[in-house]
Amino acid sequence: MVCVVDDDTDLLGALRFALEIDGYTVRAYNSGETLLAETSPAPEAACLVLDYLLPGMNGIDLLEALRRRGVTSPAILITTHPSALLRRRAAGLGVRIVEKPLFGENLARAIGEEIASRA
Repeated sequence: MVCVVDDDTDLLGALRFALEIDGYTVRAYNSGETLLAETSPAPEAACLVLDYLLPGMNGIDLLEALRRRGVTSPAILITTHPSALLRRRAAGLGVRIVEKPLFGENLARAIGEEIASRA
């Protein structure tokens, strides 16, 4: 299962569709708070795909909150033009960044590599 968090409903739907075609079960959320409101958010997720620019908490803050709750799933941060500071912060958390726009198979390949690295 892949958990995807993005506030862009069109992109969220497109990612869900594309990942399901690739054989993944997808749980989609429009905010970090929605994911965190679940009783046990994403413990069984094979991978987390988190948009950086979310309303409320950003994707890095969401990942830190999930890590505090014991969620150890690999994560990918999706964003446009990440700053050097954001790259350092993501690297410190062991998070891969995939830049938008999401062309071709870049995201699916990154998800597969992250899942394989934890197997």
